[in-house]
Amino acid sequence: MFRNLFGKKKSDNQEKIITSPMSGDLVDITNVPEPVFSQKMMGDGIAIVPTDGVVVSPVDGVVINVFRTKHAIGLRSKCGVEIMIHIGLETVELNGEGFEMYVEDGQDVKKGDKLLTFALEKIHSKSYNLISPVVITNMDEKVTKMKKLNLDNTVICGTPIMRVLLK
Repeated sequence: MFRNLFGKKKSDNQEKIITSPMSGDLVDITNVPEPVFSQKMMGDGIAIVPTDGVVVSPVDGVVINVFRTKHAIGLRSKCGVEIMIHIGLETVELNGEGFEMYVEDGQDVKKGDKLLTFALEKIHSKSYNLISPVVITNMDEKVTKMKKLNLDNTVICGTPIMRVLLK
């Protein structure tokens, strides 16, 4: 009652878990051989060296950006955290070849829903680096603290990879 009286809304200040959207080897974002990611220009996060070509939603939320070339997707979790999943490096040059998208902009998704698939061997055979950043793009607005989980381990889809404390 008093918090409403003084115009303050109780802060969620909750911890949320973001799970792995892919199976593979988990590494810190600073190990991605692309400065846009390793220097955290897009935000902080992790990267996965995938062992298969299936990408699932790491959160309950909504699709906010399906890249035309299908190599990346943006999501907004129900708590407002925005996540970009970027498959490989320089894979925009493939113009969607080897990628199949299962969702569209504005679509609601649940944790574990299939978002896209990609032809891992085909993309690798064209000499593209498959390391795939998973980045929180609105850290400053939504996240007080982030802890990276399971770094330097092999994970499967759904394994916790980040714990965030919301503002």
